[in-house]
Amino acid sequence: MTGATSATSLDALWMPFTANKAFKSRPRLLVSAKDMHYRSDDGRTILDGTAGLWCVNAGHCRQPILDAMMQAASTLDFAPSFQMGHPLMFQLADRLAALLPEGMDSVFFSGSGSEAMDSALKIALAYHLARGESERCFFVGRQRGYHGVGFGGISVGGIENNRKTFTTQLLPHIDHLPHTHDLAHNAFSKGQPQWGAHLADALEDMVAKHGAERIAAVIVEPVAGSTGVLVPPVGYLQRLRELCTKHGILLIFDEVITGFGRVGAPFAAQAFGVTPDILTVAKGLTNAAVPMGATAVKTSIYDTVVNATERGIEFFHGYTYSGHPLAAA
Repeated sequence: MTGATSATSLDALWMPFTANKAFKSRPRLLVSAKDMHYRSDDGRTILDGTAGLWCVNAGHCRQPILDAMMQAASTLDFAPSFQMGHPLMFQLADRLAALLPEGMDSVFFSGSGSEAMDSALKIALAYHLARGESERCFFVGRQRGYHGVGFGGISVGGIENNRKTFTTQLLPHIDHLPHTHDLAHNAFSKGQPQWGAHLADALEDMVAKHGAERIAAVIVEPVAGSTGVLVPPVGYLQRLRELCTKHGILLIFDEVITGFGRVGAPFAAQAFGVTPDILTVAKGLTNAAVPMGATAVKTSIYDTVVNATERGIEFFHGYTYSGHPLAAA
């Protein structure tokens, strides 16, 4: 152990997504970061090739970001977003809406990508209920999909290790599309694979199985990230959009990883020319300097949910840290 490691007790912390026993027998500690590099506790400079956990899009410790955070912390360290607000959260919502695909003008803030996805699922149910279609309770995810670690996210997600411990308590009305990676046809592809658009037609099988009138939403990552960076086949997302529109099913894009320029446009929805009904973001939203997530929806969805209640709270959902001043700065 180095001096920094030996002076730090490792016993109290239960680390996430980590082999804890192995780590604590041979710990690896990062003590500082700047631009594209970390500094380890033993003095090594380490290239941050994954931008943290795919979240530090602009590099570490950028001075304009630090200045904005420090100004916010010294002016308004916290403000509730329940029945109150502060200017920064509204300003950020406007800036985010300006980047989003046309028509996605309503933003709901949360504290992470996992919370953003659970918010998206609740919004989908609330939307259908407001339209008098309360029977729409099924969600369709995709094999190998990652949508955070809330119970909603792991239910619609398709990574088995994230699900197996909790199988008996996952959401009950769930099905999964096949993933798009086929070793025989597109094991190695430059750009979008030419093979695989037809895999979206599996949604028709699920419509036949469950009934279109019972399916609330389809949830996919435009580019599946944690499962291996699976670029969608040419025409695949377009076909999903067509089928969802045909059957009155909402299409949800999880852009927690792909958002904020990672695929050559502000969002993958724009890069691939497919606009979802609901879109989730986090990670690059704040450059990971402060945790934050957001769920963006088409204006028609917001209007439907809000106008379904004549007075009082229209959507009983939210988080203590929704729109936190430091994150919104």
